[in-house]
Amino acid sequence: MAEEIKAYLSKLMKTVTGLYAILVTDRDGVPVVKVSSEQAPELALRQDFLCTFSGGTEQANKMGFKKNDSVVCMYQNYQVVQVNCRPLTVTYIAESDTNTGLLLSLKDDMKDILNDISSVVITS
Repeated sequence: MAEEIKAYLSKLMKTVTGLYAILVTDRDGVPVVKVSSEQAPELALRQDFLCTFSGGTEQANKMGFKKNDSVVCMYQNYQVVQVNCRPLTVTYIAESDTNTGLLLSLKDDMKDILNDISSVVITS
Protein backbone atom coordinates (compact mmCIF):
# COMPACT_ATOMS: atom_id res chain seq x y z
CA MET A 1 0.00 0.00 0.00
CA ALA A 2 2.86 2.38 0.76
CA GLU A 3 4.16 2.05 -2.80
CA GLU A 4 0.68 2.85 -4.17
CA ILE A 5 0.54 5.99 -2.03
CA LYS A 6 4.00 7.08 -3.18
CA ALA A 7 3.04 6.43 -6.80
CA TYR A 8 -0.13 8.52 -6.41
CA LEU A 9 1.78 11.38 -4.76
CA SER A 10 4.46 11.27 -7.47
CA LYS A 11 1.75 11.51 -10.11
CA LEU A 12 0.08 14.37 -8.22
CA MET A 13 3.42 16.16 -7.86
CA LYS A 14 3.92 16.09 -11.63
CA THR A 15 0.59 17.88 -12.19
CA VAL A 16 1.89 21.07 -10.55
CA THR A 17 4.68 22.93 -12.32
CA GLY A 18 7.50 23.73 -9.92
CA LEU A 19 6.45 21.34 -7.15
CA TYR A 20 9.56 19.59 -5.83
CA ALA A 21 8.30 17.56 -2.88
CA ILE A 22 5.24 16.35 -1.02
CA LEU A 23 5.76 15.10 2.51
CA VAL A 24 3.20 13.67 4.89
CA THR A 25 4.43 13.77 8.48
CA ASP A 26 3.11 13.15 11.94
CA ARG A 27 2.74 16.06 14.35
CA ASP A 28 6.39 15.73 15.41
CA GLY A 29 7.64 16.12 11.85
CA VAL A 30 8.51 12.45 11.38
CA PRO A 31 7.98 11.62 7.68
CA VAL A 32 5.31 9.00 7.06
CA VAL A 33 5.35 9.31 3.26
CA LYS A 34 7.77 11.35 1.19
CA VAL A 35 8.13 11.92 -2.55
CA SER A 36 10.61 14.40 -3.93
CA SER A 37 12.53 15.35 -7.01
CA GLU A 38 16.23 16.13 -7.23
CA GLN A 39 15.47 19.87 -7.12
CA ALA A 40 14.07 19.66 -3.58
CA PRO A 41 16.42 21.30 -1.06
CA GLU A 42 17.80 18.56 1.18
CA LEU A 43 17.61 20.61 4.39
CA ALA A 44 13.88 21.20 3.92
CA LEU A 45 13.28 17.44 3.89
CA ARG A 46 14.77 16.94 7.36
CA GLN A 47 12.68 16.32 10.47
CA ASP A 48 14.08 19.30 12.37
CA PHE A 49 12.76 21.62 9.65
CA LEU A 50 9.44 19.81 9.24
CA CYS A 51 8.57 19.88 12.95
CA THR A 52 8.61 23.69 13.04
CA PHE A 53 5.00 23.77 11.82
CA SER A 54 3.60 22.29 15.03
CA GLY A 55 5.67 24.68 17.15
CA GLY A 56 4.59 27.66 15.10
CA THR A 57 0.92 26.74 15.25
CA GLU A 58 1.11 26.30 19.03
CA GLN A 59 2.62 29.78 19.38
CA ALA A 60 -0.06 31.28 17.12
CA ASN A 61 -2.72 29.63 19.25
CA LYS A 62 -1.19 31.14 22.40
CA MET A 63 -1.28 34.57 20.77
CA GLY A 64 -5.03 34.23 20.26
CA PHE A 65 -5.08 33.25 16.58
CA LYS A 66 -6.81 29.93 17.40
CA LYS A 67 -6.03 26.73 15.50
CA ASN A 68 -3.92 27.25 12.41
CA ASP A 69 -4.75 25.34 9.22
CA SER A 70 -1.79 26.29 7.05
CA VAL A 71 1.47 28.19 6.91
CA VAL A 72 3.08 29.58 3.76
CA CYS A 73 6.77 30.49 3.89
CA MET A 74 8.31 32.30 0.94
CA TYR A 75 12.03 32.24 0.35
CA GLN A 76 14.14 33.63 -2.48
CA ASN A 77 14.08 30.40 -4.53
CA TYR A 78 11.48 28.25 -2.78
CA GLN A 79 8.18 28.29 -1.01
CA VAL A 80 7.11 25.87 1.68
CA VAL A 81 3.40 25.31 2.27
CA GLN A 82 2.43 23.29 5.33
CA VAL A 83 -1.18 22.21 5.82
CA ASN A 84 -2.62 20.82 9.03
CA CYS A 85 -4.58 17.63 8.35
CA ARG A 86 -4.88 16.45 11.94
CA PRO A 87 -3.17 14.23 13.05
CA LEU A 88 -0.94 14.67 9.99
CA THR A 89 0.84 17.60 8.38
CA VAL A 90 1.31 17.84 4.63
CA THR A 91 4.29 19.83 3.40
CA TYR A 92 4.71 21.02 -0.18
CA ILE A 93 8.09 22.37 -1.30
CA ALA A 94 8.00 24.26 -4.58
CA GLU A 95 9.59 27.01 -6.65
CA SER A 96 8.95 30.47 -5.27
CA ASP A 97 6.68 31.39 -8.20
CA THR A 98 4.49 28.24 -8.08
CA ASN A 99 0.78 28.96 -7.64
CA THR A 100 0.30 28.91 -3.86
CA GLY A 101 -3.47 28.53 -4.10
CA LEU A 102 -3.00 25.43 -6.23
CA LEU A 103 -0.67 23.96 -3.62
CA LEU A 104 -3.21 24.62 -0.87
CA SER A 105 -5.96 22.96 -2.92
CA LEU A 106 -3.97 19.73 -3.31
CA LYS A 107 -5.19 18.76 0.16
CA ASP A 108 -8.61 18.06 -1.36
CA ASP A 109 -7.06 15.72 -3.95
CA MET A 110 -5.29 13.86 -1.16
CA LYS A 111 -8.30 13.48 1.15
CA ASP A 112 -8.76 9.71 0.71
CA ILE A 113 -5.07 8.95 1.08
CA LEU A 114 -4.78 11.16 4.15
CA ASN A 115 -7.70 9.33 5.75
CA ASP A 116 -5.99 5.98 5.10
CA ILE A 117 -2.69 7.19 6.50
CA SER A 118 -4.39 8.81 9.51
CA SER A 119 -5.99 5.53 10.52
CA VAL A 120 -2.59 3.86 10.55
CA VAL A 121 -0.86 6.70 12.42
CA ILE A 122 -3.58 6.87 15.08
CA THR A 123 -3.47 3.15 15.81
CA SER A 124 0.34 2.98 15.92
